[in-house]
Amino acid sequence: MFEFRFESGSGVPPYLQLVRQVEHAVRLGELKRGDRLPTVKEVARRLVINPNTVQKAYRELDHRDIVRGRPGMGTFVARDDPAGVSPERQAQLRAGLERWINEARGSGLTVADVEALVSSVLLRIGKHSGKENE
Repeated sequence: MFEFRFESGSGVPPYLQLVRQVEHAVRLGELKRGDRLPTVKEVARRLVINPNTVQKAYRELDHRDIVRGRPGMGTFVARDDPAGVSPERQAQLRAGLERWINEARGSGLTVADVEALVSSVLLRIGKHSGKENE
């Protein structure tokens, strides 16, 4: 079963953290069509957050057509990500990214520095490719 994480000091609203985690898991193939998410009560209890926060995240995921609630059955992933990149290739890319991040951290950059650098490159690449929202 999928496990959510919550970072209280991140500055990102809790519901949005949950939404992003599901989006990323679907995009990376960790969650697939038909997979069941934990119940609102399970997530709220485990993360010690308000059930309304979890419900808000699930509603947002439903609005984005990522999940669908089935009354009395739970909340299920409604789609697969159409990335078209094999799990093997994703693993290769992830390993390369981990090497780069370790090199950047070894050079003295903080996690926040690395995030800012990656974000700036993604933003620049997105602007040039016309694919800002992908």
